[in-house]
Amino acid sequence: MFKKVLIANRGEIAGRVIRTCKSLGIQTVAVYSEADTDSLHMKAADEAYLLGEARVSESYLNIDKIIEIARHSGAEAIHPGYGLLSENAEFARRCEEEGIVFIGPSPEVISKMGSKIEARKLMEIAGVPVVPGITSPLADEEEAVETARIIGYPVMLKASAGGGGIGMQIVRSEEEIRKAFEGNQKRAASFFGNGEMFIEKYVENPRHIEIQILADSHGNTVYLWERECSIQRRHQKVVEEAPSPFLDEVTRSKMGEAAVKAAKSIGYKNAGTIEFLVDEDKNFYFLEVNTRLQVEHPVTEEITGLDLVAEQLRIAWGESLPFKQTDIKRDGHAIEVRIYAEDPKTFFPSPGKITKFVLPKGPGIRHELGVGERSVVTPFYDPMIAKLVVKGKDRAEAIEVLKNALSHYEVEGIKTNIPMLQKVVEHDAYVSGDTTTNFVEKYLQENKKSVKK
Repeated sequence: MFKKVLIANRGEIAGRVIRTCKSLGIQTVAVYSEADTDSLHMKAADEAYLLGEARVSESYLNIDKIIEIARHSGAEAIHPGYGLLSENAEFARRCEEEGIVFIGPSPEVISKMGSKIEARKLMEIAGVPVVPGITSPLADEEEAVETARIIGYPVMLKASAGGGGIGMQIVRSEEEIRKAFEGNQKRAASFFGNGEMFIEKYVENPRHIEIQILADSHGNTVYLWERECSIQRRHQKVVEEAPSPFLDEVTRSKMGEAAVKAAKSIGYKNAGTIEFLVDEDKNFYFLEVNTRLQVEHPVTEEITGLDLVAEQLRIAWGESLPFKQTDIKRDGHAIEVRIYAEDPKTFFPSPGKITKFVLPKGPGIRHELGVGERSVVTPFYDPMIAKLVVKGKDRAEAIEVLKNALSHYEVEGIKTNIPMLQKVVEHDAYVSGDTTTNFVEKYLQENKKSVKK
């Protein structure tokens, strides 16, 4: 196994990777920016090196500096975590060129799956169901209007290189698409350096259900069941659970098999996620491939008993998967909520110093933390500060554990989205499993209106 691994990330995911490395006897190297000089992840690592200024372009996205630190420290491999450089094909390629193992899929696979248009083409060839749409970039606004007319409204306008809901918008008429096209194209070009846009049919009242896969370099690929990630705000997930309360065993198996087919068709290796939209009739459609560890991976770990980071490390080292598909069992139900430093009403970030940070304790409760008491949440990075993960023998018990845990979570000095999360998990629609992607818009906004009345 590797003797030393550099973690090219920050916050809770850096701490998460460090924890598993230590359990395997692997030395760890952290990198940090000037804004993170007192961060938990740098304190947890065996070695820590300053990258540069607070801005991500000067620190966590500085490929040359990260490679330099890896060489200087003697790190044999780099774990990219999620976000930042985790799906950057050029970074993976540089690691390869420098003789450093990139803990993830090949640069070629990352590059192909980084384009939603290219990914759609490859999945169609592989025979994986895709949402009706186009497989080439839109030339201009007029082509967008004509394409939407052919597909039929509503449609989803998307940035080909996008993520996190940026450059994405539901449009229901020609007037709306004309208003949306130029603005979304500019945002995509600004955020991703690629303004290519495409259109696909919008699935009404969908569920966002993803399949976790593991693939080694010896031809073995398995799926680790599904995660339902439909509770979102601004197209970003905030509540995830496993298994899905919506799927039956037949659909579950079909989606798992489709995910394995998708992974094998592109030569995928390491951990990855095949994301699907699922309609009200349980028809499922390929959405995208996340070529990295997901934020919500802990719920899969809780129901399978596997350490996904450990599996990533073993695969990157060249080991075969130690289990077959039939060996992977499900045990209980797990739910994760993302704790953000943000105003629960507006979802705007809420930076500042945390003056009180008390965590709930008890059976079935797990924490993944990026901050502690007296930590300063800066405006430079994603405002997620922690993840709360709970497990119960079934979904009803997991929900009760989660309700109780959220009521005992105490954070002062900054605002958090905990009140919003409490409204979600206490809502009758959530408890009954009515967890479509429009949940927040449909139920929480209705609640606000009723309060005003």
